[in-house]
Amino acid sequence: MVKFSKQFEGQLIPEWKDAFVDYWKLKKDIKRIHVLNNTSNNHQISSVVKSPFSSLRKCFSFGLQQRKHEPIQIHRKLVSSTSKGDMYETQLLDQFADTDATKEFFACLDHNLNKVNKFYRTKEKEFLDRGESLKKQMDILVELKSAFIEKKGKGSSCQYSKEEESVSSTFSISEDDSVRSRGNTDDLEKIEENLPQSNEGEKSMNLKWEDGKLRTLSGHIVSCQGKNVRINIPLTTPSQTLSEISYLVMEDLLNQSSRKCNQEGGMIHLNKTRLHHAEKMIKGGFIELYKGLGYLNDYRNLNLLAFIKILKKFDKVTEKQILPIYLKVVESSYFNNSDKVVKFMDEVEELFVKFFAKDDHRKAMKYLRPSQRKESHAVAFFIGLFTGCFLALFGGYVLMAHVTGLYKRQQNSLYMETVYPVLSVFSLMFLHFFLYGCNIFAWRKTRINYSFIFEMAPNKELKYKDVFLICTMAMTCVVGVLFFHLALLTKGYSYAQLQFLPGLLFLAFLLLLVCPCNILYRSSRYRFLCVIRNIIWSPLYKVVMLDFFMADQLCSQVPMLRNLEFVTCYYITGSYKTQDYGYCMKHYRDFAYAVSFLPYYWRAMQCARRWFDEGETSHLVNLGKYVSAMLAAGAKVAYEKDRNVGWLCVVVIMSTAATVYQVYWDFVKDWGLLQMNSKNPWLRNELMLRRKAVYYFSMVLNITLRLAWLQTVLHSSFENVDYRVTSLFLAALEVVRRGLWNFYRLENEHLNNAGKFRAVKTVPLPFHEVEDED
Repeated sequence: MVKFSKQFEGQLIPEWKDAFVDYWKLKKDIKRIHVLNNTSNNHQISSVVKSPFSSLRKCFSFGLQQRKHEPIQIHRKLVSSTSKGDMYETQLLDQFADTDATKEFFACLDHNLNKVNKFYRTKEKEFLDRGESLKKQMDILVELKSAFIEKKGKGSSCQYSKEEESVSSTFSISEDDSVRSRGNTDDLEKIEENLPQSNEGEKSMNLKWEDGKLRTLSGHIVSCQGKNVRINIPLTTPSQTLSEISYLVMEDLLNQSSRKCNQEGGMIHLNKTRLHHAEKMIKGGFIELYKGLGYLNDYRNLNLLAFIKILKKFDKVTEKQILPIYLKVVESSYFNNSDKVVKFMDEVEELFVKFFAKDDHRKAMKYLRPSQRKESHAVAFFIGLFTGCFLALFGGYVLMAHVTGLYKRQQNSLYMETVYPVLSVFSLMFLHFFLYGCNIFAWRKTRINYSFIFEMAPNKELKYKDVFLICTMAMTCVVGVLFFHLALLTKGYSYAQLQFLPGLLFLAFLLLLVCPCNILYRSSRYRFLCVIRNIIWSPLYKVVMLDFFMADQLCSQVPMLRNLEFVTCYYITGSYKTQDYGYCMKHYRDFAYAVSFLPYYWRAMQCARRWFDEGETSHLVNLGKYVSAMLAAGAKVAYEKDRNVGWLCVVVIMSTAATVYQVYWDFVKDWGLLQMNSKNPWLRNELMLRRKAVYYFSMVLNITLRLAWLQTVLHSSFENVDYRVTSLFLAALEVVRRGLWNFYRLENEHLNNAGKFRAVKTVPLPFHEVEDED
């Protein structure tokens, strides 16, 4: 049977851990009471002399004590502040307050009860206020859609553009009318399931004056429910930006002719695309609200169970009947007595079923309560199967390569120039992916909510077993093809006859990546391609956590990208037919150097975009880190072209400065370590791992692996081994460093969320009330 402490730790919301009952502290206090009771019992006098008078007095007063005296009395104090609510304090009677340990236990118990009540009241108010705002947003959306459909049906009464699917209309409604008209429209079109959101909250937009009214680039003033409302759609993608610009142009062109439709003012231009984006935002808000209400309901149930369990333990140790007395107070307290959350969950569910699922309850529950994908034992079986196959094939490949002497130092080795880059690309890629699976395993063990940080759908995220299965299966195929290729070479086949095999392997993986069929984790492949697209067009897309996290991974895969560029050039230009590998090195060498700069450039552009959106100067400082990396990479390129002492000095200076910059940012900003006033020396106050030595070791290892650029200066390599093997080994070390960095980066992000008790995303709302300006 699982202990309650393990069950409690596994079910609590990680970001709200500090707001839960401190069950472990209370258990320690009970153990201390138990030890003190055993000590006092051992020293207790076996016999006590009793006088007849004292015995007679005790006999007469026994019934009165039983009726009037209880071990504890709990006082309820009213607090003026409504946010704190009532405060509870336990008074111990004289015959019960024998030890300081008992007093400390009840003081801690009262503190936890007051803490739970205060947190529950605060979160309840927050979610209820958010729900009221969403209902108002829904009223406005329904009226705008009603006006859109009404004016679109008239067609000839006002200007209508079929291409833009927009109409011009005027309306003003009352509060009662908005409630009655909710059910009169259907959804414009199916809304995307994976709604990309930012957990950074609603950001303010750049404002400007136009036509005497306050306006944003993505905001338009409309009159709804007797008030001026601005439609504010965040410009997170290039398509939205272009659509907004075209919308502004079309609005200005149609403004004069649209006034003829209604001379009373209050004119608006309704656009189907804008309404669709607004509907997506409101839908996402309801989903996050429902999730937050569910968390709060679980918070109440778990805390109530924790109070019951800890009081039972106390009664067992002290042989007192405290549970019935204190449990009455707990059950009557605000967090257990309030039913607002349950009722509001039912209301949100009804609204979502009605407006976003077309009265299909099962469809609505797929969004509100997405089911977790069940883990199959077949996955573990195939992991073991492919691991065994990979080890056997890899052992055979290494043995055959050793016998033929392919990896020894030699000039102009056709195999090492043309086939080995393919192995290097796949090895670095799936080593990185394997380490990501290890990260997922470690995050789950330490209760780091990585799926919330990355904004992943719980029914579509990859588990660590899925990642291991993909890695073992892919590397089995890669090593199997290369083993077969090498075996045919040893039997006398020429390179001209076999060079298509590595290219065919590369093409097969590329086709599988973009395959639209629902096989082999299609949703994850599609999400990966979307993230890569966002990275490539970094300045034009709003940057979320997953985007810059993936861009950081690419910064550690520069050798892989260079090999990928060579393999692509080798097969696209047809050089594989003549084995002329020098063609790409000669004609596309500058492009290969450009590839080395791209990851740092993309990451720098993401920092610039985040600074533009959020206005925090720390993003500009972070941008400087990637600029220093680009300067160091440029110095290395110049040194490769002209190997002299001058360029060598430049490489050493630039690389040293970039390394110091990067190490500082890793420890202080990304990992949150090196805090001077921390209770954990040179670390931080909150640590997810119990052993501090792991953090110190990781810091030393990170610095050591950051110094891999010294190989450029020292030109060190293994004895009698080709320099390409040495380069692959050093590139693998950088990938390992990145895998280590990943864990601590998300640990710091998780602790930031927990410090703010942020367990659900804050979705920006499309409609904002503005004051009427004269």
